[in-house]
Amino acid sequence: MHGQKNIKLCIAEQTKRVYLYKNIKIKLYKNNAAIWYNKICRTRHVTPTYANINIKGTSSRCPRTKDAAIRFRINQELKFQ
Repeated sequence: MHGQKNIKLCIAEQTKRVYLYKNIKIKLYKNNAAIWYNKICRTRHVTPTYANINIKGTSSRCPRTKDAAIRFRINQELKFQ
C-alpha cells in the first residue's frame, strides 16, 4: 500500500494539482534532510563541504577564526532553512 501508485489522470486541472502536491512534498523532504544533516554536522563537529573555508596564515588565531567562521556558516544555514 505504501509508495507510488499509478493513477490515470484525465483532467488537466487534476494533473496540475497532483504534480504541484508532489513537488511540494519533495521540497519538504529535501529541506528536512538538509536540516538534519546540518544539525548532525554541528553536533559532531564535522565540516560540510559547502562550509569549508580556507584562511592563509600560520598564527595561533587562524584555526580558531576558521572554526568560528565554519560554526557561524552552519548556524546561519540552519536559521535560513
